[in-house]
Amino acid sequence: MSGEELRGLAASCLRVQPADDTVQPEPSEEFVITPYVEELTQRALAYLAVGYPVHFCGPAGTGKTTLAFHVAARRGRPVTLLHGDAEFGTSDLVGRDAGYRKFKLIDNYIRSVLKTEEEMKSIWVDNRLTTACQNGDTLIYDEFTRSRPEANNALLSILSEKILNLPRLRRSGEGYLQVHPGFRAIFTSNPEEYAGIHKSQDALMDRLITISLSHFDRESEIRITMSKSGVPRPDAEVIVDVVRDLRGVGVNNHRPTIRACIAIARVLAHLGGSARRHDPVFGWVCRDVLNTDTAKVTRAGQSLMPQKVAEVIARICEARPRKPRRLRKVKE
Repeated sequence: MSGEELRGLAASCLRVQPADDTVQPEPSEEFVITPYVEELTQRALAYLAVGYPVHFCGPAGTGKTTLAFHVAARRGRPVTLLHGDAEFGTSDLVGRDAGYRKFKLIDNYIRSVLKTEEEMKSIWVDNRLTTACQNGDTLIYDEFTRSRPEANNALLSILSEKILNLPRLRRSGEGYLQVHPGFRAIFTSNPEEYAGIHKSQDALMDRLITISLSHFDRESEIRITMSKSGVPRPDAEVIVDVVRDLRGVGVNNHRPTIRACIAIARVLAHLGGSARRHDPVFGWVCRDVLNTDTAKVTRAGQSLMPQKVAEVIARICEARPRKPRRLRKVKE
């Protein structure tokens, strides 16, 4: 691996340190930068630099959240993280009235005169969206379409007019907050056919620049598998090729994902196995990890996946070039 590639492995943001209610991304040696990842990063950074929010959309396992953190780390500002939730309302993003505070003053300086004053004030608590707008953080709204569309209405004026509409119950009393010029937003979402996903309002989608993600290219998946597990490249190549081949099987061509590659590789590394056709560890871990992804492929009510996995492993392992045997020298 070249020196440039090694620097790329460390130039990322998968480790974070909490700071108040934000996270500060830090470099991680496990993150892999390939030309594919770098191209996506540069495109996203260009949109953010001009002031547009970026939306990474794609199936599960395509690295949307990891890429969002990587792009945010390249900006060098604190990150505010939100996860979409069907129970969210606007107050969960902006803030809410958290109760009341009561003040009572009793003045009995003159013994014959008793003066009493009472005052009750509401307590307003800013939530993460308001804090991010005020401080100029990078907002990562992960799987934002899991929140109901009406909960995200506050984002409309933030992303276009750069103004956040606030109730006057807030401590400072102002009804509007001017968004900090350093504020930027990165959104991620899964396809609408996924369970628990709401269709986002057109007004919000029109304000985002959407970058559609698919599975990583083969080279990226090989290097990610090696980085996350420690297996040698030949084993990573076999694992990735098996997983990529099985994506064309069944009704869900989005799976198995890179997560399956990493899981198989980690078990192999832990048990000292290798990605070879007759290695028993490789056989059963592939069957266990990959069986559920395309379990709907059946015959007479029985899953064909164990058989299909075995066929793919045999075909890929047989197609790989074999290392030439070393000839032993014969002593004369």
